[in-house]
Amino acid sequence: MTLDELLHQMPKVELHCHLLGTVRRGTFTELVQRAGAPITGEEIAAFYTRGEKPVGVLRVLRALDAWLLRTPDDFHRLTYEYLQDAAAHHVRYAEFFWNPTGTAREGGLPYARALQGIRAAIADAGKALGITGRLVPAIDREASPRDAEEMVGWVLAERCDEVVGIGIDYREVDRPPELFAEAYRMARAGGLKTTAHAGEFGMPWTNVRTAVELLQVDRIDHGYTVVDAPDFARQCAERGIVFTVVPTNSYYLRTLPPERWALDHPIRRMPGLGLRVHPNTDDPTLHHVNPTGAWRMMVQDFGFDLPALRGFMANGLDAAWIDDGTRRAWRAEHLAAFDALCARHQAGAGQQA
Repeated sequence: MTLDELLHQMPKVELHCHLLGTVRRGTFTELVQRAGAPITGEEIAAFYTRGEKPVGVLRVLRALDAWLLRTPDDFHRLTYEYLQDAAAHHVRYAEFFWNPTGTAREGGLPYARALQGIRAAIADAGKALGITGRLVPAIDREASPRDAEEMVGWVLAERCDEVVGIGIDYREVDRPPELFAEAYRMARAGGLKTTAHAGEFGMPWTNVRTAVELLQVDRIDHGYTVVDAPDFARQCAERGIVFTVVPTNSYYLRTLPPERWALDHPIRRMPGLGLRVHPNTDDPTLHHVNPTGAWRMMVQDFGFDLPALRGFMANGLDAAWIDDGTRRAWRAEHLAAFDALCARHQAGAGQQA
């Protein structure tokens, strides 16, 4: 068994993926054509081209909100296709983000209507593919704190098993976590789990601290600049906070030279500070990555070995918003499967030697 085969077949959970960033190029093209949206074929090709210094993907996401996603069936299609693609890489459980504010304000589709399509797709994928999907509605931090509070109100008014918590994403620059403290208080009071993108765009480590101490999140998405504050990093390690990292994060690919990118990336340093990390795809079709590829990068780019990957698997299971009985069962099952795959891989390596 090759390393790639092992990484493909290992059972996975995914905790950091944006639904609108999973859209297949063919689906995006069809939606553009149906809507007659002002996006050319050349622009679509550019959206799906990731160069050595990748540009952001926000325009694709905003275009989906503004022009393309109009019905619950559209959301069913996106959700089912994402879960289908994830299941093909042995993802057994996926928590994925979606920003309802843009869908409602830009696209005119209320939260409850879009949720119908997402829930139906989760059920259909569970039956057909054996994957468990869970939705994490996310605050659009480029909107106002009042918009965030309104969005949390929508989620609390439409409680369902498929919605497990809230997050916050989009451009972090000039939009610190403390702006959204009331929305997070509402979510916690309503029994929702919480996470937050922080320290993603080179923003100061204090954003991570604010998310942990003021917003009281259960986990952190990205969080890379925490390495600039070793004392606080140790506190996060002692609290067992899991950081859902993204090997393909475009900020470090843009700002670090190619020969130093993997060597100087904070992901390489985080486990050495005792931090619990778990690799994810973020925007898989736009980042040109899949779940197998994200785990491969942890080995090939950041130098982690198989025992380290096993620990990252356990981190993901511990951070997943599932009940403790399911967690124990999946932990035993997933880690046993990983150990068996490692034994086959090592046996093959021994035969080659």
